[in-house]
Amino acid sequence: MDSRNRDRGTIKWTSLMLPEHVEMIRKLWKEDERVEKGMMDEQKAIEIDFLLQRALNDDLTVRVKIHNGFEYEEIPIKMEYIHKLKRKVYGVHWETKEKVQISLDDLTDVSII
Repeated sequence: MDSRNRDRGTIKWTSLMLPEHVEMIRKLWKEDERVEKGMMDEQKAIEIDFLLQRALNDDLTVRVKIHNGFEYEEIPIKMEYIHKLKRKVYGVHWETKEKVQISLDDLTDVSII
C-alpha cells in the first residue's frame, strides 16, 4: 500500500464540524439509545398505589421512577395530592423545591425515602 493514501478517519472531519452540528449528532445518538417503556403487571400497579397512598397519608418523601420518553429518570418528591380523574400525582421536587406533576401512566416504580 502507498503511504500517501492513508485515511485518518474522523480526524479529517473535525475541523469542518460546527458546534451546532456536534450538538445535533449527539441528539441523534441519544435517540438511538432510547429505552422503551415496558408493560406493568397488576401486582406492581397495586404496590405503587399502596406506596403513594401511604406517602400521602403519612407525609413521606418518595423517589419515583418515571419514563420520560427516552429513558428512566428518578425524582425525589414530597407528595401534595393525587388527582384520580386526571391520573396525575402532584408534589414538590425535594431538591429544587419546584412544583411537579407526574402522570400515573409514566410511573414505573415508587420507593419511600
